[in-house]
Amino acid sequence: MSERRDEVTGRLAEVRRRVATACEAAGRDPDEVTLVAVTKFFPASDVRILADLGVTDVGENRHQEAEAKVAECADLGVSGLTWHFIGGLQSNKAAAVGAYADVVESVDRAKLLAGLARGAQGRPDADGTRPLDVLLQVSLDPPGAAGRAGADPADLDALATRVEETDGLRLRGLMAVAPLGEDPATAFERLAGIRRELLATHPDAVLLSAGMSGDLEAAIGLGATHVRVGSAVLGSRPAVK
Repeated sequence: MSERRDEVTGRLAEVRRRVATACEAAGRDPDEVTLVAVTKFFPASDVRILADLGVTDVGENRHQEAEAKVAECADLGVSGLTWHFIGGLQSNKAAAVGAYADVVESVDRAKLLAGLARGAQGRPDADGTRPLDVLLQVSLDPPGAAGRAGADPADLDALATRVEETDGLRLRGLMAVAPLGEDPATAFERLAGIRRELLATHPDAVLLSAGMSGDLEAAIGLGATHVRVGSAVLGSRPAVK
């Protein structure tokens, strides 16, 4: 365990250095950027190491793994970690995800909203004042692209309004992934424009989750408030059994 802790400590320090350097280049305060450590396929013991090293936000892609990991780390306390669900979400899993996630970053259609709200109402720590934070995932891929994920930019305003009208949900901003094969800076520049348009009609949607291990600098340079980093912090993902 001490060897693993040492590895994660070194990797995390390097990622934090990269974030700070990117913020300096962009004239931004590093405190404006939150690191979301993506722990997909990694054990709960790694989450505990990250929490002990000061990481506050953890991202998960798959519902069953995320649900189990949240339960396994419950002793860290309600205020200890913020859990982000960042993977593709099926409507029949929305209520289950809404029951444990603090932030759902992958909302790309209105069909998910009722389930998320229903799940959020059933959270053990819910007291009627803590809504589920929602980011709208917007596609930066051209229409018809294979594997395209996320809402069409033209549909964002209507989707944002639906979120705002749904009790138990709180619209916080956007999430996007740079398309494969495209310069991330170009993609994130396009995202910045989409964000400006959304903020004009939904001024509370201030968060922007963009950038991963390979392109976090470009994302920070164009306004990301959250970067989702897995391999750069935790190394290569273990083989799935």
